[in-house]
Amino acid sequence: MKANIDSQILYEDNHLIAVNKQPGQLVQADKTGDITLPDLIKQSIKERYNKPGDVYLGVIHRIDRPVSGVCLFARTSKALERMNEKFRDREMKKTYWAILKHKPVNESGKLVHWLVKDHDKNQTKGHLREVPGSKRAELEYELISQNGMYYLLKVTPLTGRPHQIRVQLSTAIGPIVGDLKYGSTEKTDDASICLHARELSFMHPVTKVPVKLTAKAPQNKFWEMFK
Repeated sequence: MKANIDSQILYEDNHLIAVNKQPGQLVQADKTGDITLPDLIKQSIKERYNKPGDVYLGVIHRIDRPVSGVCLFARTSKALERMNEKFRDREMKKTYWAILKHKPVNESGKLVHWLVKDHDKNQTKGHLREVPGSKRAELEYELISQNGMYYLLKVTPLTGRPHQIRVQLSTAIGPIVGDLKYGSTEKTDDASICLHARELSFMHPVTKVPVKLTAKAPQNKFWEMFK
């Protein structure tokens, strides 16, 4: 069976491959047992290049299942090691889009919270000051468009914490549309949330050439408002 992933490929060379992850696709296996995005990519590489044996693919970063957008993987262990270093050293610039029903008091700003994750519930809580077991989280946001009662924000996370954007926006401004876990009262047709990894910029780990990847937002009634 041919892997139905080729149309999602944004970038590919001998070292890296990036795709526009669709809502609902899994980056990391979970208890559902559903096929993962890395499995689909490996299958695609194997078919397109007639590769015998196993295909190597390293997961550089993860995006929550209901979230869409740029997702980058390594095709060699050397590329994975170097990209992991870039993430640790904050040499990667990530930009997200988020749709909210609440207008921010300030049209741009910086949010700082201390986050505590409940692993049993797979849910994170944001605090305005440091508490035991918490980790500092920072992001910058900017209101870039409005359509009726909906607001499109550009979000730049400055740290990488689980559910960071979802919980920080919900705590300080309002929940992301469709994010029932963090307070949204609106459902999307496909159980996605209106959070999209729009851009990812970095220096290529081998060629040392700047790379900027941009992913189109999914097709649903909320994203269509801001086309």
